[in-house]
Amino acid sequence: MSIYDFKVKDRNGKDVSLGDFEGRVLLIVNTATGCGFTPQYEGLENLYKKYHTKGLEILDFPCNQFGHQAPGGDDEIHQFCTAKYNTSFDQFAKVEVIGDKAEPLFKYLCKEFPDEEVKGVKNKLAMKAIAKISAAKEPGAIKWNFTKFLVDRNGNVVGRFAPTTEPKEFESEIIKLIEEGEGK
Repeated sequence: MSIYDFKVKDRNGKDVSLGDFEGRVLLIVNTATGCGFTPQYEGLENLYKKYHTKGLEILDFPCNQFGHQAPGGDDEIHQFCTAKYNTSFDQFAKVEVIGDKAEPLFKYLCKEFPDEEVKGVKNKLAMKAIAKISAAKEPGAIKWNFTKFLVDRNGNVVGRFAPTTEPKEFESEIIKLIEEGEGK
């Protein structure tokens, strides 16, 4: 099985094949509009603006499972993100990322890259606190909103970043993946 075998729903309920993104660098994120990490939308949009034409796609999946911080419908969430953070990357239908009803894509991502990278003492302490209140108790499960998965141009899950990790902190890894695929 490959990441390109998955189909997801766009925010209008239409099927989208991840095969449509083959050959692109993907950053897949579970998000929420009422979370303390919601300002990361700005950093995500900055990455998208800088690197989209070079091969980066950001796939945004709102999720209401952590603190009920994405309570709105898909259109309401989209309107919030575009109005407040001027987001222009792809936003998909709201999903669950843990439990029996978890979106198969997220089950796959967690299986492929179960450990998230957490840099810095402050972030490690914050993630320990998040883990205590998170409903996700299984090893490798997503613990909170704004967990980010990085996928190379060949569909390999090559990175996982904690909610506390700002997008700019792994920009160099995105650049490396983009440069590896240039000229192919």
